[in-house]
Amino acid sequence: MCLFQYDDDPDPEEQAPPGLLYVPVRPGAAGPALRMFRTPLGERTAVGFTRQDLLTATLGAGQSSIRLSEPALRSLAAPLGIERLLLDPVLSAPAVTTEPVRTAHEAVRSL
Repeated sequence: MCLFQYDDDPDPEEQAPPGLLYVPVRPGAAGPALRMFRTPLGERTAVGFTRQDLLTATLGAGQSSIRLSEPALRSLAAPLGIERLLLDPVLSAPAVTTEPVRTAHEAVRSL
């Protein structure tokens, strides 16, 4: 049992809202469109970053973004059936390339 009470310490379950987020977008005919992602298990999710450098480190320097609050991002994602929001994810899949995948047999033959 703790002998001291800290009234100003937030409960870990009650995190402060993150403020405005950097939200990845892609260009669209009617303006920027939110980029949606998938978790490793395939669930669709919205993504927001608390700092521009975190977005750049994860998605690259060429990734466009807009500033949105968490409630605004959630309300834009909700009509798409997306309930999950990931803040500051650090892992992403490598970019898709147009080069065909070589089999081990093809790789050995090219030596």
